[in-house]
Amino acid sequence: MERKEFLRRGFLSALGSAAILPILGSCSKDSVDPTTTDTTTGTTTGTTTGTTTGSCTTTATETAGPFPTKTPGTLVMNDITSDRTGTKLTVKITIQNKNNSCAALANAIVDIWHCDAAGNYSEYGGSGMQSTNYTTVHFLRGRQTTDANGLVTFTSIYPGWYSGRAPHIHAHIYNSSGTSLLVTQIAFDQTICNTVYAQGAYKSHGLQDTTNSNDNVFSDGVTTELASFTGSVSEGYVLTHTIVVAG
Repeated sequence: MERKEFLRRGFLSALGSAAILPILGSCSKDSVDPTTTDTTTGTTTGTTTGTTTGSCTTTATETAGPFPTKTPGTLVMNDITSDRTGTKLTVKITIQNKNNSCAALANAIVDIWHCDAAGNYSEYGGSGMQSTNYTTVHFLRGRQTTDANGLVTFTSIYPGWYSGRAPHIHAHIYNSSGTSLLVTQIAFDQTICNTVYAQGAYKSHGLQDTTNSNDNVFSDGVTTELASFTGSVSEGYVLTHTIVVAG
């Protein structure tokens, strides 16, 4: 079964029963529609838009599946590159607390994970979803705790893509006690993707087959999920992004 078809149908059994609980569903809006309760206004918001309070808007909630990190607490590190090759990417994520006048949220736990230049994830494989077996390695996954400015910084490579999904990074935010605050995804600018994917480790895989506008996660808008970029292929890129949670 191709990964794109798996995403469309939400067919969990391809990963085996042992994987059903952690993945919650595929990377598809149709497979899961979590909601968060806005403790400031008393309203409830879903995945399509956030809720505005003061000068910030809560970041849209998205699914963590189908390749979430299995034991993120063991992957506390800044450099998550491992042995993967690709254009250098520095990921700078700032966490803001909507419930505290959008102030920076210190001591929040931030997990990120994404695929390699060929579109493969570590910790998974050998199935219809991903034929290459990377079940025993842990590249491009990491955890950091925000500083006083709400900032975490990771060193990685520019993510590749896989059929049926626009390029993206997954992020899961917890408070200092380990309580989950938000699961979301970070979207990429297509123009930069086109530049990166035409060279180096990405060239043989080609350009992505899915844009943000026809992606099954981002098609309803990326207002709160689109990252900003500076840099170049030769020097590497710096991704900056703010994620707003109800902390």
